[in-house]
Amino acid sequence: MKHIGPHVSTTGGVQQAPLNARAIGATAFGLFTKNQRQWVVKPYDAATIDAFKKNLAECGYEPRYVLAHDSYLINIGSPDTTMRQKSLIALIDELTRCGRLGLSTLNIHPGSHLRAINEEECCILIVESINRALDKTAGVTVVLENTAGQGSNIGYRFEQLAAIIDGVEDKSRVGCCFDTCHAFAAGYDIRTAETYNETMAAFDRVVGLRYLRGLHINDAKSAFGSRVDRHHSIGEGTLGWEPFRFFMTDPRFDELPMILETIDEGRWPEEIKRLSKMAEG
Repeated sequence: MKHIGPHVSTTGGVQQAPLNARAIGATAFGLFTKNQRQWVVKPYDAATIDAFKKNLAECGYEPRYVLAHDSYLINIGSPDTTMRQKSLIALIDELTRCGRLGLSTLNIHPGSHLRAINEEECCILIVESINRALDKTAGVTVVLENTAGQGSNIGYRFEQLAAIIDGVEDKSRVGCCFDTCHAFAAGYDIRTAETYNETMAAFDRVVGLRYLRGLHINDAKSAFGSRVDRHHSIGEGTLGWEPFRFFMTDPRFDELPMILETIDEGRWPEEIKRLSKMAEG
């Protein structure tokens, strides 16, 4: 079964997320565990944690269908030691927050070299940061999202994701999230059955589908291979609807959270319904 839903708002508290997801017919959802534009936010109190877990259960969501996302500020591959340490502290906090909420995965953007070091050196710094963060926490998996490669972002090549995973000491707590928009913008074609199969075969060969912990289901405003990160509503961008049929009918992605990060929340119910219909075959 496919589990589909958007990255929902937590306005009013993180405990609102399951309610917001249920209201639009989602069977999975993503969320930020804190304000994604702030470094420091006060810890959850017991009442918030209890309310989140209660709403999650009452809305019928298992924790494995919730894919949390870390702050946009975090750069654990930064060549600047102070910024990298600040990012590490924030990542540890995010992993701790997930653990307290009973969630098992935290999606992260790998990091950026800021054109001060090369890509290989940046990957080494990312690995060091992840190992330190995992050593300070328990139970939550770091999920590396493939990127479009905009600017100096790492993770736009499958080989970079593989190199990071290879360096992580606890392989049971590292995985990947496949973003459709990012892959397309990075030069991995998914527009036809043939190119879709080629791209997924390459992902499996280089990274390993066994590491996949979720997907981000987005159309793209950007052109193929442009390395420009611009999401669009499904069917409105350069991908169109057809590529998503390949993902929805691929049994390898059953029981994984498939998270919409499309730009028009008013269309989320329609996107969920149409994708779910595709999944039925």
